[in-house]
Amino acid sequence: KDFGVPLGFWRSVASSENAFITESFIDELAHLAGKDPYEYRRALLRPSPRHKGVLELAATRANWGAPLPEGHGLGIAVASSYGSYAAHVAEVSVASDGKVRVHRIVCAIDCGIAVNPDQVKAQMEGGAVYALTAALYGEISIEHGRVQQSNFHNYPMLRINEAPRIEVHILDSGEAPGGIGEPGVPSVAPAVCNAIYAVAGRRLRKLPIRPDELKRA
Repeated sequence: KDFGVPLGFWRSVASSENAFITESFIDELAHLAGKDPYEYRRALLRPSPRHKGVLELAATRANWGAPLPEGHGLGIAVASSYGSYAAHVAEVSVASDGKVRVHRIVCAIDCGIAVNPDQVKAQMEGGAVYALTAALYGEISIEHGRVQQSNFHNYPMLRINEAPRIEVHILDSGEAPGGIGEPGVPSVAPAVCNAIYAVAGRRLRKLPIRPDELKRA
């Protein structure tokens, strides 16, 4: 679509768009099949040990299948980009006004040999916050050739008091080093939306997440 204004890539580029579509759809198929979303993915990923490895690590560290606080749900997603493999588990709740709160993010990353583990962790934490900002708030609208958002009042960022607890677990596969700048982003949004379905029964197929679509009557 021609918006009449110059456009640039949103960082993580097509990886996040594709992961949101594929991981949301896989989750939908798992529920239609009456299968656990984690086990369903795990069975499909047998030919891809690096995908499977981070999926299993994230699920284990998140205590997948254990009882949750009332009103909380878990979602899971996995993706690869820039030579690295990442899986995320999100724990969320949805208030009666449709407001989504992300309480916890568990990330497993296989970036090959982790040359600087502290930097890997920092990048994954930053990627999660960046991804949550996009999932919860990231919308640019254009009318008559002009961007409507002008500052933080109508293009908010995730604030410190909204940030979840983020855990990062590195899986050292011994493979050649991959990227750590953008691979921490793609599987966050689908994990959050899959968790929303788990707790609220509403399947979201576009971003950003809109509270009015989740508001309870």
